[in-house]
Amino acid sequence: MIRKIIQINQEKCNGCGACIDACHEGAIGMVNGKAKLLRDDYCDGLGDCLPACPTNAITFTEREALPYDEEAVIKSKNKFNKKGEELPCGCPGTMSKSLRRQTIREEENNSTDTSSKLSQWPVQIKLVPVNAPYFNGCNLMISADCAAYSYGNFHNRFMKNKITLIGCPKLDNIDYTEKLAAIIKNNDIKSVTV
Repeated sequence: MIRKIIQINQEKCNGCGACIDACHEGAIGMVNGKAKLLRDDYCDGLGDCLPACPTNAITFTEREALPYDEEAVIKSKNKFNKKGEELPCGCPGTMSKSLRRQTIREEENNSTDTSSKLSQWPVQIKLVPVNAPYFNGCNLMISADCAAYSYGNFHNRFMKNKITLIGCPKLDNIDYTEKLAAIIKNNDIKSVTV
């Protein structure tokens, strides 16, 4: 059937995930760091996601699409979360969360702390929500993802007591300027280390 449905301009999408949070039906998900309409039949065509997009990457179009299936949407919500709450991005692995770590000491040298200093998830700039609760009052560290492999004491020297965001300035096909600016502008960030 021909009906009104959203379309997402992949060139304009900055991967912030705001549209995913705004889509109550779960029609939108993250694919390769970009928002994508995953299910035509989950899109009700009302456009709650449009005003949530900071880059105006989402518009309406009229095209051949499956009819909206409210029953399937309800079943899907119940299937993925027993509380009836919508999972962000449709993937539990991308859900924002704070991590608590225990210190692990090497057997050979009890004074060497080898525990991870990562305090939140996700860490990839393209996956992290702009308004994640762990940003409030944090010290933010932004790094190339290869830096942790290049510097042996990266966790203790740079990540300790910081919220860590990583990306690859060479290989990621996205400019993170707008997203990082939104994170800094919309949250109470104490300091930024790059």
